Amino acid sequence: MQSKKYIPFSEQDRLMASKVDLVSFLQLSGEKLERVGKEYKLIYTDSTGKHDSITVCGNRWYDHKNQIGGGPVKFLREHYGMSYQEAMLELLGGERSAALEIVSLKKESQNICKKEFKLPDANDDMRRVFAYLTKQRFIAPDVISFFAHQHKIYEDRDHHNVVFVGTDENGVPRQASLRSTISFGNAFRLTVSGSDTKYSFSHFGNSGKLFVFEAPIDMLSFITLYQKDWKQHSYIAMNGVYESAVLEALKCHLNLNEIVLCTDNDSGGIDAAERLKDILCENGHANIFRMTSRNKDWNEDLKELHGLAPIPASVHLRKELFSENVLQLAFEPLQLDRIAGSLNAVLSRNKYTNVSNIALSASAEILAKVNEKPAEDIFENLRNHLLKGYRAYSDRGKIPSKTDTLKKSHFEAIRQLKIYPATKEQMKNIAKSLFDLADSALKCNTEQQMQEQEEAPRQDIEIKMSM
Repeated sequence: MQSKKYIPFSEQDRLMASKVDLVSFLQLSGEKLERVGKEYKLIYTDSTGKHDSITVCGNRWYDHKNQIGGGPVKFLREHYGMSYQEAMLELLGGERSAALEIVSLKKESQNICKKEFKLPDANDDMRRVFAYLTKQRFIAPDVISFFAHQHKIYEDRDHHNVVFVGTDENGVPRQASLRSTISFGNAFRLTVSGSDTKYSFSHFGNSGKLFVFEAPIDMLSFITLYQKDWKQHSYIAMNGVYESAVLEALKCHLNLNEIVLCTDNDSGGIDAAERLKDILCENGHANIFRMTSRNKDWNEDLKELHGLAPIPASVHLRKELFSENVLQLAFEPLQLDRIAGSLNAVLSRNKYTNVSNIALSASAEILAKVNEKPAEDIFENLRNHLLKGYRAYSDRGKIPSKTDTLKKSHFEAIRQLKIYPATKEQMKNIAKSLFDLADSALKCNTEQQMQEQEEAPRQDIEIKMSM
């Protein structure tokens, strides 16, 4: 839906849009949702793969991977890349009164009680699970037996799925996830209803080292690859990209003082590692390292050892593009009284890289006067700060939302420049606003490149179909 003219939405319109039941809206839109307790997980696929990090409850949502959330309007803007006008019209169904029908649908989704956690009934034996883990996943038999004897791995009676159990500090089961043992078709993973996400499949030893994984199969594969004295160390599977189980483990096991992030060697795994590292640092944990598999994940490394063709590791395209854009920046000597005019000129033509280059050079020039150091050296420091500070996991908005941010950054930089010459403290603020402008412009340029990359295959298909 495209809306080119401005529509003055009333307070009632905005209230109606904010109350739209997202669960019902997404189901009516054909999106795939899975019930987990009182919430739903949105299952979606984009250019980086399949994801389930967004939870939805009533008219609220939260993206655990990117750490953002909010109401219906923000969801449509962040997830679908809509403008504010487009999002409002979509939620209101094109008519100001249409949202009332959506709001009233499936009200019970907001009021449903959390189900009691109950482990699936166990099968009399675990032959299918043992065969699946050893013959298809190549997990070491003694590793499987160790967890089976602790009742952390077993086979469910009804469907013969493998059940991975997460226990609390007292050994009481609090969480469980199921993984099908089918080697063909659509194999599934499911979290048992009522599971407490503060706990997950894990092992805790006496050393201070904790290895963190995305899923139980990854964890078991790593242990198989590195079996020497493995029981001395600690291991935990996040069951996706949720950090709550890791934080709980660190709180309950005070001997843990070194954290090794072993997430997948692809864009999703890189995002998960960076996001988790930031969260851990915020919680006072500083001794954090990253260990990557040779291929996409640790089980693919096991497959390769057994002569099978593995799924290879993949680069993080968004992160790579942003880094390339930063490294292309070069210091330009500037006349500070002409910066505003130069920025206005290149921004009006959507020359995002030029905007960033001018803004970063200007920031360096101003800081050079404050610190009495060469502007070229400060420019290099600022450029390195852009690289180190970039987090692809939080850079998910589409072009409309990013250009809005760019406009705000531009407005603030121009406002700050008007007070130049200024005191040293004011000059630092001016330099900071210019740095933020450079960062916003680079993100716009990166998003534009990402869209071009995504559109290229579609254009190739259209050309082939027309031939």
